[in-house]
Amino acid sequence: MKLFNLFKKTDKTGLDSTVESEEILENGQAGLGDEDIETELSLHEQWSLTQEQEYVFRFLANELEPLKPNQISLSGIDIDLEPANGSWLVKAFFRSSLDQAITVGEIELLLLDEEGNTAASAEFDLNELGEIPARSARPWVFVFEKKDQLAEEIPATNWKLAFNVHSMMPHQLELAPTWEEQLPAEQKEALANIVSDLPKLKPREVNIAGFQIQSQDDQTIAASVFVRNGHSKQINIEKLPLELIDATGELVARGTFDLNPPLSVKANSTTPWTFIYPKELVKKDEPDFSRWTIRVPQDATN
Repeated sequence: MKLFNLFKKTDKTGLDSTVESEEILENGQAGLGDEDIETELSLHEQWSLTQEQEYVFRFLANELEPLKPNQISLSGIDIDLEPANGSWLVKAFFRSSLDQAITVGEIELLLLDEEGNTAASAEFDLNELGEIPARSARPWVFVFEKKDQLAEEIPATNWKLAFNVHSMMPHQLELAPTWEEQLPAEQKEALANIVSDLPKLKPREVNIAGFQIQSQDDQTIAASVFVRNGHSKQINIEKLPLELIDATGELVARGTFDLNPPLSVKANSTTPWTFIYPKELVKKDEPDFSRWTIRVPQDATN
């Protein structure tokens, strides 16, 4: 079934979510003035509609509240369940009050329930919507698969489809206060360069990448790692089990680190940290650190 056939009802259960165009467009700008801007219905050029379908679209578009200058909005309509695979089919208008046509690339969208909790999130390539004309509203169906869903049930009313503006920002290095104070500028720059070359994280992915290791004179081992956060929100780590593997694939050390205060890693950022294994946790006397891996033990994730 073509997705636009899902638009059959004129009842609207979703709310509007609006951002300034500068937040998601390279050439966007903050809104100036209080002018009310009406947006006209704009249908994708590949959609072929019946007269009845077009009536539904025009009715829904005419009910939309006006925008202010230089705004981009997602106006929620309603949500259907795809019985075959459990996907949530979120119907919404993508709206622009800009005076010129725009296209938008990849961005993470959040489905928020009535309380503002994230019910689902996924990355979408909004190029699929085509070029959005000036001052227009384009209907679309955003598909959240089972893997994208964080809630048990579809939000019923007063939900929002929102842009995760953090996902548009480049992933960046974020230093803990102690590192910020102690590291010289050239070392900060070197760490930032390493972070920029790391593989891109998937939405909501968190991983750990080691970058420096040292065996100490007191038989402890200091492993410096990057804690990488692909979430749209800050994470706080209070306890972290880690095992250290050397070039031969053998276990060198294993232990659980209690972090007090918790290690905070901001949204869409990477924070370096050093974990020190005391000698009683070291299992191998002469490890080969020509290559090494640090990871959360598999049994700790079950």
